[in-house]
Amino acid sequence: MVHLKTDQEIEAMGEAGQVVARALAAVRRAARVGSSLRELDGTARAVLREAGASSPFLGYRPHFAPVPFPAVVCLSVNDAIVHGIPDDYRLRDGDLVSADFGARLGGWVGDAAISFAVGRARPADLRLIATAEAALAAGIEQARPGRRIGDVAHAIGTVVRAAGYGIPDGFGGHGIGRRMHEDPAVPNEGRPGRGMTLRPGMVLAIEPMVLAGGRDAFVTDPDGWTLRTADGSRAAHAEHTVAVTAAGPRILTAAPTPRVGP
Repeated sequence: MVHLKTDQEIEAMGEAGQVVARALAAVRRAARVGSSLRELDGTARAVLREAGASSPFLGYRPHFAPVPFPAVVCLSVNDAIVHGIPDDYRLRDGDLVSADFGARLGGWVGDAAISFAVGRARPADLRLIATAEAALAAGIEQARPGRRIGDVAHAIGTVVRAAGYGIPDGFGGHGIGRRMHEDPAVPNEGRPGRGMTLRPGMVLAIEPMVLAGGRDAFVTDPDGWTLRTADGSRAAHAEHTVAVTAAGPRILTAAPTPRVGP
């Protein structure tokens, strides 16, 4: 069942979204050669404490997981696609990191992800990241009243496939609100003009996942959480929480625009 949000509720979700934006920015700043993933999780926890927010990730246990998720941020490195558990791994020059983070504030949830290179970036990684971000932008552009879920999915998939990349089977975005995962599912590939019609008040977490090797297959680590590309190629992930409004898509997890002038 899809829960439509009022303008006031979307504003409240935007407050949670700003916590997400601040946390991801802090994680990115702290991600240097030699930083451990566990230290980056601590950075994200500090942002939650400062904001008086809580984590929808910590303790989350979907049907496929053998144990609850033990951290507040997913950190997926190199061939890891999503759901990486922060541990004592220390970042190396040229690593590609995807950080996925959620925050709950005032009963509402925001969710977003970024991918970035640590140290000296490989040109191929920068192209992969740029494609994930372009696919996200294309999907967001379709998040308008009267469009359909298939339009969002098709826009994402078109960008990814045109670049020669793969899309992990069965993984995509979702509705979001008081719970992190709500209806509807938002696939990363689909047919235009199909699926649920978008209406004002719908809020979606749109999240392309892009696999450099061009294959769609993945494997799951023994931890039951971390997904990796089946061919060992690198992966990138980009995500925003987006409200469908009469005026067009509104990104609730975007970093605030710096003020210019006096």
